[in-house]
Amino acid sequence: MVTMLYILTLFFTLGGMVLLWRERKSKVQSRRLLIEGMGQEDEIDDPLENKRSSLMERLVQPKWKQFKRSFRRSMPDQKQEKMELKLLRAGNPMGMTPFEYRVGQLVLFVAFPMLGFLLAWLGNLSFGRTFLIVLLMAGLAAYLPYVYLKMKAAKRSTQAVRELPDFIDLMAVSMEAGLGFDSALSKVVSKQSGVLSEEFQRCLEELKLGKTRKEALSGVRERVQVDDVKLLIGSIIQAEQLGVGMVQILRVQSEEVRQRRKQRAEEEAMKAPIKMLFPLVIFIFPCIFVVLLGPAVIQIMDVFSQ
Repeated sequence: MVTMLYILTLFFTLGGMVLLWRERKSKVQSRRLLIEGMGQEDEIDDPLENKRSSLMERLVQPKWKQFKRSFRRSMPDQKQEKMELKLLRAGNPMGMTPFEYRVGQLVLFVAFPMLGFLLAWLGNLSFGRTFLIVLLMAGLAAYLPYVYLKMKAAKRSTQAVRELPDFIDLMAVSMEAGLGFDSALSKVVSKQSGVLSEEFQRCLEELKLGKTRKEALSGVRERVQVDDVKLLIGSIIQAEQLGVGMVQILRVQSEEVRQRRKQRAEEEAMKAPIKMLFPLVIFIFPCIFVVLLGPAVIQIMDVFSQ
């Protein structure tokens, strides 16, 4: 009975993963057709084609879409916005939507405990150990997605800090050449690739959709959780409100960013001896003691044995 329950759970879990993969594949194909100039209007429903479609497409996918709609309705808008912001801060890995992220969490929360139970069952462990393994696997499944997003966001933040000085210099040079702020930003974004280019490209798209410059730049500040980027955007917004020259602001920000990066490097260099102390005490010193005192201990043992 337990084995049958495990098989059914594994079947439905794999079925959900297959549906997610097929749906994402269809989204990619539709976007490719739109880019090539073939809109969705060109896709005419053919009854013969529908008959040739698989059982999964005709029976399972409508149920899946219905479940997807009900899941979205049950998820509050505020919570959905927070989850979308977390995904954007992490770089929107694998193009996930908040719904797909929640479904992935659910799949992991079901699959990991069942995997732990299967391993415990194959190992003929006691009930207490089996329960502990299942509990640990459930905690791991609940914790892994958050750790993944946090690591991706931290990696993007580090990359943004590394890209920021050169990005500011290119902006200043472009504006000194006579370009406006939006034109200079578009020029730099088109010539560079990276975290800042992606975020400011999104900023330019929001400007085209009707947002004010302050709102679009504030969106970048929310998505990139880096103090230097926040200070830069705050200075740009303040300079626009006060009518201060933007090139001068960018030059000052570039010097300050490089100075702060130098200070952080010096701080890490000063922390290095303290960080090296524990490995020395735990790993290096015992080996030195063995090398230095080992022969003496052997000679003393030989003397006492005689």
